[in-house]
Amino acid sequence: EKYDQEAAQYVVGQMRVLYALESSMREAGLSSEARAKLRQEQAIPILETLGNWLNKNLYAYPPKSPMGEAVAYAHSRWAGLSFYTLHGDMEIDNNLVENAVRPLAVGRKNYLFAGSHDAAHMTAAMYSFMASCKRNGLDEREWLSDIFDRIQGIKHKDLFKLLPSNWAKYRGQL
Repeated sequence: EKYDQEAAQYVVGQMRVLYALESSMREAGLSSEARAKLRQEQAIPILETLGNWLNKNLYAYPPKSPMGEAVAYAHSRWAGLSFYTLHGDMEIDNNLVENAVRPLAVGRKNYLFAGSHDAAHMTAAMYSFMASCKRNGLDEREWLSDIFDRIQGIKHKDLFKLLPSNWAKYRGQL
């Protein structure tokens, strides 16, 4: 069958259970260790059942049908898709990363109109610094102002301390 609504609903339903578990752990503010433990207790049995379902249905659909492609895709990546259960600090998907880099992808098209190749590189670098500031909860203007004041007097080997991910930690030492 090209579309197997019952099978698709089954898989999506199981995925909803996994996402509900993740949501409840996030809301509870569980530690990395507690998340890993709950995943091993509750998510792994669901994933084992889904993995068995994928194995059983790998050749049940025409390869070029939507279901055939979906099953083959998930089957070929199953180990990677299930890996998050082993580590409490990993997420079930990469949505947080994709949302964080989406502005960079939009900006990438704008770099075509930066005026020159060097200007595009500088714009991309600044865009990355600003995204890193945002990711680290820093005020971009405060960070820029401070590093512009300090950068001339800092040793080359200590430049890493000015990166947004390190700046708050080393600010008092610079």
